[in-house]
Amino acid sequence: MATSDAPVSVSRVALTVRDLDRTGDFYRRVLGLNDLAADGESVTLGQGNVPLLDLRHDPAARPDPRGAGLFHTAFLLPDRADLGRWLRHAVALDLHLDGASDHLVSEAVYLRDPEGNGIEIYADRPRSHWQTDGVQVQMDTVALDVPDLLRAPGDWTAAPPGTVIGHVHLQVGDIPQAESFYAGQLGFDLTSRRPGASFYATGGYHHHLATNTWNSRGAGQRAPGTAGLAEVVLSADAESLERLGATSFADPWGNRITLASRP
Repeated sequence: MATSDAPVSVSRVALTVRDLDRTGDFYRRVLGLNDLAADGESVTLGQGNVPLLDLRHDPAARPDPRGAGLFHTAFLLPDRADLGRWLRHAVALDLHLDGASDHLVSEAVYLRDPEGNGIEIYADRPRSHWQTDGVQVQMDTVALDVPDLLRAPGDWTAAPPGTVIGHVHLQVGDIPQAESFYAGQLGFDLTSRRPGASFYATGGYHHHLATNTWNSRGAGQRAPGTAGLAEVVLSADAESLERLGATSFADPWGNRITLASRP
């Protein structure tokens, strides 16, 4: 089962940004997303006709890197060769990268947009290669084989068909509270735990959402007018929508989660 076929998966992410033009250009130029809608105060970007990212303009918004909010938005590419092509593209653009990791279930590269919002670009390994202990998916953070990845044939021209937001990591103030909300109230499976982080999914995926306190331990409610995460939009099947009985939620720190019916 692909992440997008799970009962609940990530559809798109909305960000509040101070410089709409600069941030939008970054996602077009660096990730190869295309414009789907714009009204002067917001822009929706995606792959083909699939919306992935909403940018909402608020020049007075204030960043809070240690507060609750977005840790990173993870763009899932269709296969490993796409990741290699993107990495060569990033090198050609002389982008500053925050790191690169092999997580056993996936291979990933990390960076930030011009306003400091975290981004992961990744490709999954075949699900048949994933290992579990019967309950949790085995994930780790080890060195990525960058030279091998860079040997992928072809050139990056734009985000390829099939690009989706595979998962979103959120900054929260407390992990037990986060588990109570995401695994308890929203009903996600708790798929893995790491020091200071928990991972959640449906349909057997390694994770659609994660919560961590690596930068935000003890954080309180997000203040009005905070830059960064505006909402995470999840795509849900009819059974999940009926079970949850609502389409709009806020976690204990004010991170907004919206459910939309799967087309």
